[in-house]
Amino acid sequence: MKKLLEVLQYGENEIRFNTEFDVHKNVETLPAIVLGAAMSMTTKLWGGNEMSVLAIIRALCIADLAVSVNRKDMIRQLDEESEAMAKMFFETMEAFRRGGGTLMTFGPGVSPSKTKS
Repeated sequence: MKKLLEVLQYGENEIRFNTEFDVHKNVETLPAIVLGAAMSMTTKLWGGNEMSVLAIIRALCIADLAVSVNRKDMIRQLDEESEAMAKMFFETMEAFRRGGGTLMTFGPGVSPSKTKS
């Protein structure tokens, strides 16, 4: 197990970040992290606290963009890269379905049944 990102709030105004990931040594693994995060976010691996986790991820993104000197360029890049990822992800899911696979979607906070039907 590797800590990709830890975000801790101390008091009202101090937020600290920590990671075991060294982007300078592992830049080529970033696409795999994106894919792994997307897979976890679309399966039962998500964990049941989706609404809260997504709210914090979005808050961090907004804060990052708010202090960026090239906000529009960053938004454009995020848009382009997430669009490409979404296309690849949905094409993969469709190929899985065509190959006879079954996909089930669970909404935020909904876990799959523990019993077989």
